[in-house]
Amino acid sequence: MLDRHITPLIKPMVEGIASALVRAGIKADHVTWFALALGLVAAACIATRAYLWGAAFILLSRLCDALDGAVARQTAPTDAGGFLDITLDFVFYASIPLAFALADPSVNALPAAALLAAFVGTGASFLAFAIMAAKRNIQSIDYPHKSFYYLGGLTEATETLACFIAMCLWPQHFAPLAYLFSALCCVTIATRIYGGLHSLQ
Repeated sequence: MLDRHITPLIKPMVEGIASALVRAGIKADHVTWFALALGLVAAACIATRAYLWGAAFILLSRLCDALDGAVARQTAPTDAGGFLDITLDFVFYASIPLAFALADPSVNALPAAALLAAFVGTGASFLAFAIMAAKRNIQSIDYPHKSFYYLGGLTEATETLACFIAMCLWPQHFAPLAYLFSALCCVTIATRIYGGLHSLQ
């Protein structure tokens, strides 16, 4: 929901850093892999209860996630790069709830499982519509720079990032935060199903 408002605000900074990376000969795929590596370091920090370090590495990881697309647009975007980006993003998003479950299994395992199940729903609705949109040549108005149709919702990247940071700052409240965000994800799933069916019929 907030992505379309946040993206224009950070675009000048992201484009500037991306230009420097391009001049240094760094490719978009390298940035994508580095974003995942930082995300997995964040997960490792969280699993060992170094929550503030986890928050720091999450922020760095998501900065790189914004940079890879900017680097690609300044060079030569490819379908392979778009595929790699979305695939590794989902690996990252799954790793954080899992890390909290590992940090305190007796308290966090069930809410982490609920959150992961909700992520499956949001991811499936997101990717399934992108496939159908590509078949029908439907273009995204809100996110024209994406390599595939980006179907929005109540819980997008910005909201997920904010939730992960809140969990790191207040790990003792992971369970209620996870259940709350799972419920919001369910709203996203419902609206995507409704909107997707309406668009494709």
